[in-house]
Amino acid sequence: QVQLVESGGGLVQPGGSLRLSCAPSGSIFRIYRMGWYRQAPGKQRELVARITSAGDTNYADSVKGRFTISTDNAKNTGYLQMNSLKPEDTAVYYCNAQLTNLFEYWGQGTQVTVSS
Repeated sequence: QVQLVESGGGLVQPGGSLRLSCAPSGSIFRIYRMGWYRQAPGKQRELVARITSAGDTNYADSVKGRFTISTDNAKNTGYLQMNSLKPEDTAVYYCNAQLTNLFEYWGQGTQVTVSS
C-alpha cells in the first residue's frame, strides 16, 4: 500500500526555519508532481506551494519569498523549506503528490507551530 510519509514539523520561534519532507513508502513509483497544503484550526485547507513535473513552481501570496518547494529525484522526496516563519504560518501541513502510476496521495500531516 502506497503512503506518503511526512517529517520535519515542530515548534519554532518567529523568524526561524523548518524543512518538511515527503516521500512515498511501499512504492516503486516516482513523484510526478507535488503540492503542500496547510490547515489552521477553524480554517479551510489551503494550497501553500506546488511543483510540476517540469519543475515549475507557484506559491500562495502569503508565503512568496519565504517558502521554497523542491523535489530530489534521486531520493524520490519532496521538500518545503520554510524560512522567516510567522505565527500565522501555524497549521498542520500536508503533502499531496501524484506519482508516476498517475494516482494521487496525501500525507498524514505534520504540525508546524510558530510561537515564542
